[in-house]
Amino acid sequence: MVKIILLLFFNFLINITSDNFYKKNDKISLLVFYETQGFVHEEAIREGKIMMSKIGNQKNYNIIFADNSDLFDGTYLDKVDVIIFLCTTLDVLDEKEEKAMKKFIRNGGGFIGIHSATDTEYEWEWYGKLVGAYFMNHPDIQKATIITEKESHFLTDHLKDSWSIKDEWYNFKDFNPDINVLLSLDETSYEGGENGDYHPISWYHEFDGGRSFYTGLGHVGETYNDPRFVKMINKAILYTSGLVTK
Repeated sequence: MVKIILLLFFNFLINITSDNFYKKNDKISLLVFYETQGFVHEEAIREGKIMMSKIGNQKNYNIIFADNSDLFDGTYLDKVDVIIFLCTTLDVLDEKEEKAMKKFIRNGGGFIGIHSATDTEYEWEWYGKLVGAYFMNHPDIQKATIITEKESHFLTDHLKDSWSIKDEWYNFKDFNPDINVLLSLDETSYEGGENGDYHPISWYHEFDGGRSFYTGLGHVGETYNDPRFVKMINKAILYTSGLVTK
């Protein structure tokens, strides 16, 4: 009898602790959207889809891949937890679809932007605030040093305080001042940086009822096989879905 009581009490403590960090562990549904109206990141999109398929299989997520915006209607988006813009470019949503996406975020939906998601929807101010900044230009692909600004944060606590990787490094404009910077570029470690001492490359923030995560990494196909990047995307899914509450 004592053992049963202790076991029940132990399970109670586990549930309390878990509730501080996680919502109910429902199956997550993801829409991976990769329509392009400008430059097509063929290698990145291919490798990104492979990465997402592996994540989906490992975590038992529902994943739909879409290269057009037909699924951006209220009926379908009601079934989705997180929309991932995988290397989208330029104007990919019409006015009706923009309204559906706004409703999705305002109802608590999550958003993840990868690489050229900031090279998307320049004329839509709301989207610019959601993604957190807009692409300005970039130098040649090269290795750079990344500074982990939030070493103890859930999204980046697996990363060293500084680390290097080869990719295409965006310079940005029109930053949303409310973003929480996770990773920054050390502009002294490569050529062509134009943002100076404030050069975020990955960030997160709550916006208009939902949650947003963005990373500028992801032009180079090899990035999608880098365990550091893959783990960060895994965590971003948990954050933007609302499954992780701290």
